Amino acid sequence: RFASAGAIGTLGHYSLLIVLVSFLGVAPSTSAACGATVGALINYWLTRTYVFYSTKNHRKTLPRFFAMAFFGILFNGFLVGSLTSAGMHYLAAQIIATIIVLFINFGVSKIWIFH
Repeated sequence: RFASAGAIGTLGHYSLLIVLVSFLGVAPSTSAACGATVGALINYWLTRTYVFYSTKNHRKTLPRFFAMAFFGILFNGFLVGSLTSAGMHYLAAQIIATIIVLFINFGVSKIWIFH
């Protein structure tokens, strides 16, 4: 369930990333961070309601989720920026970053946010 919720959030993420880079000429690292923000919003809702069926108060889960998302967004942007600077295509870089951040976020969500 976490992966399918993540896939929907990732679709929002990648859609914005591609539009910003390909059509608006925004830098890949900035576009990746913007896309990750949209993906994080989608993922919070799906992770809370579909993955963990959490009944915890938003006052507790939302700040924790967005703290995790904030660091994930920064790390994602850093990875994409580093990999594209090394010559990798921005979409390949984003795929690698997505996989790494997915595993980190699952662990943090399960242990700290929605347990």
